[in-house]
Formats: sequence, structure tokens, C-alpha cells
Amino acid sequence: MRIDMVSEHASPLATPGGVDAGGQNVHVGALATALARRGHEVTVHTRRDDVALPDSVGYAPGVTVEHVRAGPARPVARDELLPHMAEFAERLARRWAVDPPDVVHAHFWMSGLAAMGGARDLDVPVVQTFHALGSVKRRYQRDADTSPPQRLRVEAQVGRDAAAVIATCADEVRELESYGVPPGAVHVVPCGVDVDRFRPDGPVAPRGDRPRLLTTGRLVPRKGVDTVIEALCHVPDAELVVAGGPGHADLGRDPEALRLRHLALARGVADRVLFTGAVRHDDMPALIRSADVVVSVPWYEPFGITAIEAMACGVPVIVSSVGGHLDTVVDGVTGLYVPPLVPSALAGRLRRLLTDPRLGPSLAAAAAVRARERYSWSRIAAETETVYNRVIDGRADAMVTTGDARS
Repeated sequence: MRIDMVSEHASPLATPGGVDAGGQNVHVGALATALARRGHEVTVHTRRDDVALPDSVGYAPGVTVEHVRAGPARPVARDELLPHMAEFAERLARRWAVDPPDVVHAHFWMSGLAAMGGARDLDVPVVQTFHALGSVKRRYQRDADTSPPQRLRVEAQVGRDAAAVIATCADEVRELESYGVPPGAVHVVPCGVDVDRFRPDGPVAPRGDRPRLLTTGRLVPRKGVDTVIEALCHVPDAELVVAGGPGHADLGRDPEALRLRHLALARGVADRVLFTGAVRHDDMPALIRSADVVVSVPWYEPFGITAIEAMACGVPVIVSSVGGHLDTVVDGVTGLYVPPLVPSALAGRLRRLLTDPRLGPSLAAAAAVRARERYSWSRIAAETETVYNRVIDGRADAMVTTGDARS
């Protein structure tokens, strides 16, 4: 099968942890690689954001990344990319008119818009994964939401027009229903984790004697790092490692890093908070294994790959009881829930986990088994392939039916 993915802002070649580089980048690259291992040919189309980038880059055996000219060849904030999607769609249409794939898989709502435009005059089904929904973002961020005003309208239309929508968690299914997406078109396939790389045994990053808390991901307010810093005030002697954001040399100019550092200073815990900046994905397993607990407490979370990576490494997790966390973490079995934006609740869970000698190992062991059995990329790729086959077969059946009707 020839599979073309569209990921307009999230290239699998980017280092996760930047402002617009996170779980989607990892997801697209890992899914493409896992599908290629199953014998498929995969091309990922992403926007060219540097004039020096080649047109095409080999990413993994069977996977190619193509840089599409759409807008200026420089970094552009994700929420400012919408005006360039028409050009993105036009270039995809030219590419696919000559060499059409069997199926297109769009990642994020603007990628869906470009993919729909590119495939409009072709008999190629488009599968959509949103990764995050504008309705949820607006509900939690309100006036701080910088999404284009037409996002919800366009997002809903993309969902209704797609041959199938892949939701990453059950919570997303309910949101898609409110968009008017037909229930039969929605399939739940979670994000995955590289269980060969993220596993309990392996190198461990250096650390001191203090209990270590770790939080990883993009440095944006909704990730709730400030909640962890506030909780740290009530967890004596523990240290907090914050991994993510720009490179270490640029942390001093990053607004969110500066805000969090000022908060740590104001709360008297600055000497126990370490900001690493961006961490290479290859280095993340060793850093995770150095932690006593991984904390992921965003206000909302479409999936939460941080928790899955920690679970796969056999490290206890504490997560906010929102979004995808409700699917991936079993409270009291593979991790612990806390409500979002409540530092006192998080502090209580942290103290319990760090002082109970049996709880941490029990959670970690169960989490590692769950991650390996449910979230391996080989399983996720197989489930995604099933969706592809369903829409391709459905398109073929529709053509036969149409032909019969005309005769």
C-alpha cells in the first residue's frame, strides 16, 4: 500500500520539545516507520521552513519526508499557517495527479484542510487524525487561545468530509460527535510508544541523592508545569527536572521558561528546579529512568505520550485526570490521578508515592506491562492499517455500486 501522510507543521525530522514540536512529530515519524515495517511505502509531506532543506529526505527504510513549499521558507508559528494551506493543497494536488497514493492520512486540522484540497479531484480516501481539537482548546484557554477564529468551523468540516477519523482517545470521540462527525466514521486508535527504546532496563542519566520528579514536553502554559512547581513547595528535599522547550542556550529568552523560573524563585524552590531545555528523543529514555516519578498534569491532554513513555520505562506516573490520560493510565494500578490545576492534590500524591516503599514498584511493574501490550507501535500500525483497508474497500464498493446503478 502507498500511504501519503500530511503533517503541515510537525515534521518527524524536528526535535520534540520546541514551541510547535511535540508528540505529533514523534507520532507521525513512529507511525510511518511502523507502517513501512509492515511492507508499506510511506511519504510524509511537511511544510518547508528552511531554504536549505532538500526537497526529499530518507527518514527510515520505506519512509521519505518531502518538504512542501507553502508560504515563506522559514519558521512560522503554527497558528499563523492557515493562509498558506491553499498553496500546500495546490502542490499536493499536482503531486498526486501524477502519482496518487492509495490513501492519505492527515495529521492536525490544517493538514486535513490541505489534504482534502489536494485530493478533491482524485479518487483517494483521506483519513484524519486531529491530535488536538479546537473546541477543547477554546474551552480551557478561552481568551488565551491563539487559534485562527475559523478553526472550529473548518475542523468540523474536515471531520465530516474525511473518509474516516482516527481519534486517539475516547474523550475525543464525544467531541467529534458534537462536530457532527458520523459515529461510524470514527475509530479509536491510540498513540504508541517505541517499547524497544523505552523499556525498564537500559542506561540511566546521572542524578544526585534527592528524590527526582520529571516533567517533559513543550513549555506552554497548558502543560501545567507551574502546578508541579507549586506542589514542589510541599515535597521536601525532592528535585524537579523540567525537560523540553528550546535549546538550553535559548532558555533565557523563552517567555514560558522565564515565567516558570520566576515562579520557582518566588516560591523558594529555584535551587531544586532544573531546566534542561530540549532533549533529544534518543536521550529521553535514560532521563526518564533516572526519575522516581514522572508527572504530567496539563489542563487538558488529547493523548499524553509522556505518560506512556514513562510507563514503558517502568517509572511511576502521576497524571491529571483529563483527556487521553483517562484511557492510558489506570488509577491506582498503573499510575495515580490528580485533578488539574490543584497543586495541593499533586503534592499529596507525590508524598504518598515517594514515602510508600511498595506503591511505586507496584505501579511501575503494571505500567510497563500495559505499555508493552497495548501501546507498541507494531500494534498501533496494525490497527491503523485496518482503518486504511476499510476506507479503501469502502471506496471500491461505492464505485461498484455507482457503476451498477448507472448500468
